[in-house]
Amino acid sequence: MITRDDALGLLAEHGVKAALLQHSLAAEAVMGAMARHLNEDEALWSLTGLLHDLDYPATASSPEQHGLETARLLSGKMPEEALVAIRAHNGEMNGTAPATRFDYALRCGESITGLISAAALMRPTGMNGMEAKSIKKKMKDKAFAASVSRENIRQCVEAGVELDEFLTLAIAAMRERAAELGLSK
Repeated sequence: MITRDDALGLLAEHGVKAALLQHSLAAEAVMGAMARHLNEDEALWSLTGLLHDLDYPATASSPEQHGLETARLLSGKMPEEALVAIRAHNGEMNGTAPATRFDYALRCGESITGLISAAALMRPTGMNGMEAKSIKKKMKDKAFAASVSRENIRQCVEAGVELDEFLTLAIAAMRERAAELGLSK
């Protein structure tokens, strides 16, 4: 399996810009927390979160390829279970249905980062003091961070974590890295 430094190099090499890098780092944090919580391989889950959108700069105009191209680029560098999860995180567009806890964890884990980031940017205290109940309220407001799939976030139960617990876990994971993610005030 490749190292985190190699992964960061790949992201730079493939033209991942600041906003997408922030999302990738947030997904890395959330996936690591999910792995710890579920007693899974933290290094693998974290790296999968970090690299799941590696192909986005190249596939933005062909969403049916998003995830498939990343899996191809990482073939031989990551275990197959990670490649399947990466494909499945965009299953609606590329036809790869999620099936495992890992698949669902990546889908909900990468989706929640957008909602939490948007909420943090709106708050005078950023990530400080953010609670699951405020994110649940934002989930009900379809106009807030409208591109974030609430359905994918709710798939946390398929990964083995109830929604309130998942939101608390994701907030804590991102709060730990708030400065790196540009979400501290």
